Amino acid sequence: MVQGSRQWHEKLPFALLGYRTTVRTSTGETSYLLVYGTEAVIPAEVEILSLRVIKEADIDDDEWLYQRRMARAYNKKFHPRNFEVGQLVLRHILPHQVEAKVKFFPNWQGPFIVKKVLPNEALYLTDTEGKMEEMDINADAVKRYYDIFVLC
Repeated sequence: MVQGSRQWHEKLPFALLGYRTTVRTSTGETSYLLVYGTEAVIPAEVEILSLRVIKEADIDDDEWLYQRRMARAYNKKFHPRNFEVGQLVLRHILPHQVEAKVKFFPNWQGPFIVKKVLPNEALYLTDTEGKMEEMDINADAVKRYYDIFVLC
């Protein structure tokens, strides 16, 4: 249990899950079922497949064929990007960042140097002078930078 009142926020999601998946005596159903139209799948059922999860995953041949065609179309357009240490990259300025609030501000910032590549498609970046501390960023918010003076 919680040791003191300062850690209540850590246990709140578990309490809400228990409350929403408990059958109410007035309706005979869970509040989750009434809101979403299906029963909640608890985390234990995802790891150890239950009969209900297996039954819901059973789809007909037409749906399976459609999903396979959609996956093939997505995979055809998807190109994984590999970054290496020391590579120059530009960082995408997201719409919620302060820099993006100006109307004619560029969409990309940089160049930055890749200091470390993590296996989960995350990068550690630093600026070219080495003055800025390393920042971590997801690889899909970065694109490779080509210096035009080096190419000439």
